[in-house]
Amino acid sequence: MTTTTPSRGRRRAPTRIQRAAGKAAALQKPRVILAGLLLLALTSIMLLDGYLRAEVGGDQRVRTGASSSQVPDKVLDGGPILTFRGGQATTVSVPDKTIALTFDDGPNPTWTPQVLQILEKYDVPATFFVVGSMVSRYPGIVADMVEQGNEVGIHTFTHVDLSYQSDARVNREMQQTQLALAGAAGITTTLFRAPYSSETDAIDNYSWPVYKKLGEDGYTSVFVDTDSDDWKRPGVSKIIKWATPEDGEGASVLFHDAGGERSQTIKALPTYIEKMRAKGYTFTTISGTIQGEESSANGRQAGAGQEAATGQEAATGTAGSGQQSGGQTQQGPNGQAGQAGQAGQPGAGVSNLQAAHREATGATLYEGRALVGAVAVAEWAVPVLSVGLMVVGVAVMGRFGMMLLLARRHYRQRNKRRFSWGPPVHQPVSVIVPAYNEKECIANTLESLSKSTHPIEIIVVDDGSTDGTSEIARTAAYELGMNNVRVIRQENAGKPAALNNGVRSASYDIVVMMDGDTVFEPDTVRQLVQPFADREVGAVAGNAKVGNRNTVIGAWQHIEYVMGFNLDRRMYDLLRCMPTIPGAIGAFRREAVLEVGGMSEDTLAEDTDITIAMHRTGWRVVYQEHARAWTEAPGSLKQLWSQRYRWSYGTMQALWKHRKSLTDKGPSGRFGRVGMPLVVIFQILTPVFAPLIDVFTVYSMIFVDFQAALLAWLAVLGVQLLCAAYAFRLDREKYRYLLMMPLQQLVYRQMMYLVLIHSCITALTGGRLRWQKLKRTGEVGTPAGVS
Repeated sequence: MTTTTPSRGRRRAPTRIQRAAGKAAALQKPRVILAGLLLLALTSIMLLDGYLRAEVGGDQRVRTGASSSQVPDKVLDGGPILTFRGGQATTVSVPDKTIALTFDDGPNPTWTPQVLQILEKYDVPATFFVVGSMVSRYPGIVADMVEQGNEVGIHTFTHVDLSYQSDARVNREMQQTQLALAGAAGITTTLFRAPYSSETDAIDNYSWPVYKKLGEDGYTSVFVDTDSDDWKRPGVSKIIKWATPEDGEGASVLFHDAGGERSQTIKALPTYIEKMRAKGYTFTTISGTIQGEESSANGRQAGAGQEAATGQEAATGTAGSGQQSGGQTQQGPNGQAGQAGQAGQPGAGVSNLQAAHREATGATLYEGRALVGAVAVAEWAVPVLSVGLMVVGVAVMGRFGMMLLLARRHYRQRNKRRFSWGPPVHQPVSVIVPAYNEKECIANTLESLSKSTHPIEIIVVDDGSTDGTSEIARTAAYELGMNNVRVIRQENAGKPAALNNGVRSASYDIVVMMDGDTVFEPDTVRQLVQPFADREVGAVAGNAKVGNRNTVIGAWQHIEYVMGFNLDRRMYDLLRCMPTIPGAIGAFRREAVLEVGGMSEDTLAEDTDITIAMHRTGWRVVYQEHARAWTEAPGSLKQLWSQRYRWSYGTMQALWKHRKSLTDKGPSGRFGRVGMPLVVIFQILTPVFAPLIDVFTVYSMIFVDFQAALLAWLAVLGVQLLCAAYAFRLDREKYRYLLMMPLQQLVYRQMMYLVLIHSCITALTGGRLRWQKLKRTGEVGTPAGVS
């Protein structure tokens, strides 16, 4: 063979196929990245939702019984409001006949709105110490809370005991709650109440450094004088009794608007308010309490305006940008504790009862809105994903059930002693071998065909190979003494064109198509053509086997071929909706191929395309399990990805091309309403969403219940092993390869999911691929287990 070298200095223009291939290659990397980003987004949503529900990073430890030897006595014996003005710990008590009504653990979508309704009805202000994760999930409730005139404080983001946490975790809990408040209500706050805290005499040596650190950051820590213990649900009367201060004393009173069932709190609150008012009590917020205390101490000497300023400075604990007595300016964490106002003043328009609030501006405001938006997405997405998980789980188990039942029925039906397709088929057939750069395999392919027990002619269609494939084929045929081999060369045009060329050149009414890297057993062709005794049969799918199964990747594909492909084909055969005749081994009536227009170049899966086309024209497509072919599976993950990407994308193209079968009548409509949904559900939708099972499993193992999640995964693996073992039994395969199945589920299956997701993205964004050539070794020379 001679080649022509182009003149020096001139460059040959790329062909149409080369241009299309270059464009497709340029698009693949962004699509792979997009698939990875989708998986990352799913994982991030899961982690965010788990963090909000304290499943990720949750810490249920609560410290009790620790010593308080390092805590000053004036703090232990002081009032429930702790500030660090001028760097010195100072406590403030609630004035007599005054109640600072406080609520912890909210907001809750059920109970908090009812509490707000009661407070609005009685015109009572309160201070709500909110959990940041709940704020981000229910921002509208917090916005209503602030608009109604109530005050809010921080109760950490995930409701953890801060005495166990690092400084970084403490800062993160505070900052994230500030961001949640900024996103929900456009404010930040300087008030703080620690989870699991009570009166000041409960401060211990572990929590005291936390309060000092937060005080230095500008926070005012709030405790309680009187605890209603409503979380115990002791009954309405006891809640009211326990929340009532003794002897007309003032108190910071604790209720809960979340954290459990709060119907008793809702019933007790109106009666409690009426009872306290009848005793002459007034209600205020924490800032209002401090203002009243400061005003009383100063004797109202400087007038109402000066008193308000003093009260506001005390209420904020000199947080934000306020001046301390030492002349130093102190700022909350990341500048969030005080965003507006100068010298400790609240933002414009903020009432004295909300003096701890600061208007959120700049980056804090936008980051807060981003947090609330991300949480909204997670709150919507996770339930949808959970439903999807259930649907996928039902579909997967349903598929296993269908495969086992129908495969068993298929096996019994086709292996009965009296089963027959009709009179034996003895007429010669044409075997078409499309080949593109198959120098490693073509000789083995021809050698296997030379042993055929059925009369055949062999047509090798060399699709523009550059490695001497045609010469090797001619030499092999000569050395094997085969005078029934024709080698046809054509310019590179793709596999469909090569097959069509072979069909046009075929001498017989039945054509067998095989790949150039495949070998047949001596009896393969005879077994494959027997179903054509039935005149309704237009095509037959053979049983493709992995020849190079002694590698890890080969063993994984071997399991997939036996369990997935062949069990599926048994099921589809009985349902009369076989979607694909494998390119490695398939037989067709020549008239049926010509009737549907031959092998189409419209899709990358020409085998699926022509199979569906035959169904639509009324031909029957069956599976012949005894006709075995041995093919060389991809030997590397890169080659495997390339092959399966083409298969899955081509299948989607074929389904879209034949979508009108869904509304057709007759045989076409039957496939459209039976076969098409099964293929879409079992081969596209279920695998696309199947990663949900793995993501939820890993998530559960790490953050929820490792043992339960592991048992669930092992149960699913057990079902798959059962199906695989049955498939191996039907195909008389060795069970030892099933030892690779657990590893296959951990690695190989994930890769197939990503390939399918990649294909879906390609289908949605558009793109075409050419007939890709995989690197072959030629190691599949003699069918395994066949002498």
